[in-house]
Amino acid sequence: MADTLVVWGDELLGYDLGDHPLNPVRVELTMALAREFGVLDRPGTAVEAPPPADDAALLRVHTPEYLAAVKAATPRSRGHGLNTPDNPVFARMHEASALVAGATRRAAEAVWRGEARRAVNIAGGLHHAMPDYASGFCVYNDPAVAIAHLLDLGAERIAYVDVDVHHDDGVQAVFEDDPRVLTVSLHETPFALFPGTGFPSETGGPGAEGTVVNVALPPGTSDDGWLRAFHAIVPAALRSFRPQVLFTQCGADTHRLDPLADLRLTVDGQRAAYLALRDLAEELCDGRWVATGGGGYAIVEAVPRAWTHLLAVLTGAPLDPDSAVPATWRELAAARCPQRTVPDRMTDGADARYRPWSLGNGAPDAVDRAILATRRAVFPLLGLDPTDPRD
Repeated sequence: MADTLVVWGDELLGYDLGDHPLNPVRVELTMALAREFGVLDRPGTAVEAPPPADDAALLRVHTPEYLAAVKAATPRSRGHGLNTPDNPVFARMHEASALVAGATRRAAEAVWRGEARRAVNIAGGLHHAMPDYASGFCVYNDPAVAIAHLLDLGAERIAYVDVDVHHDDGVQAVFEDDPRVLTVSLHETPFALFPGTGFPSETGGPGAEGTVVNVALPPGTSDDGWLRAFHAIVPAALRSFRPQVLFTQCGADTHRLDPLADLRLTVDGQRAAYLALRDLAEELCDGRWVATGGGGYAIVEAVPRAWTHLLAVLTGAPLDPDSAVPATWRELAAARCPQRTVPDRMTDGADARYRPWSLGNGAPDAVDRAILATRRAVFPLLGLDPTDPRD
């Protein structure tokens, strides 16, 4: 049994939408930086080539009509969300998308079957894809495909925690009526950002009330506020649900330099989130943790550092935030993206401390109000007291 399975192959870089914000170089540079730090060579870490998801696996989430449309898509195709600015058709789109889905599905399978305690597909996290249409840069919803596979293998309680700056609308839509899946999303308010969903009032469908948790944070939220919200909601919700597996989508677009959103986290705050997720997996799931990447458009400045920290947490000891970025990687990044600023350390110089949430903390700010809105909406459904900071 491996401690950690990393599902990876350069062929995952084939998910390439062309001249587009979702540039696969962010994944290429992540894996290169992780290798520079020796993260992928640690004892107990296995790297395995990704298998494609077959039609049967994809059809657990997507409709036959949509699958046929993706396979047949050309630059002249219309419908099913294809050939929009967000989701242009690209060469071998079905094959590339099925490979991403298969990699995440394999990661989940390995954890459930005890082949690894933790597993990751850093190229995954395409959480906006809907059963019958592409959305938000996402063709096939690899987290949903993997979670459906876990359910087929016998899992009874799966917690999905999404820390991308955008709401996990696709994953929520697939499972909001299924009491076996808890979806938790921390994201910028839908009043300000795509996809316009993810309000606290969305709490789960009939028979699954309380299994959808949405934390809608105001623009400008920084490490302190984001971590305060996370710790005020996520641990209590997960402890109430008692998951067997923790599944996380770790989009890095919450970073303060991300060009497509307006949260203000640092890589230090993102690293703190990964450590908190690891601790919850250890506490509640005997360490069983499946992780993916997700969004992230500061493709040199932030994403490779954030996800290298994630890979380090998944494979063993976290990296020292003050570590210097290796010169060889800096040269590679400068060559691949010559117009970008290449960082020289694994930190943004933040300490990632936060003020714990409490009703007695004085005048509430916008983050405190967002926290309370979520707690009031969903905590009673989970048997928790929305006003008690111990819950």
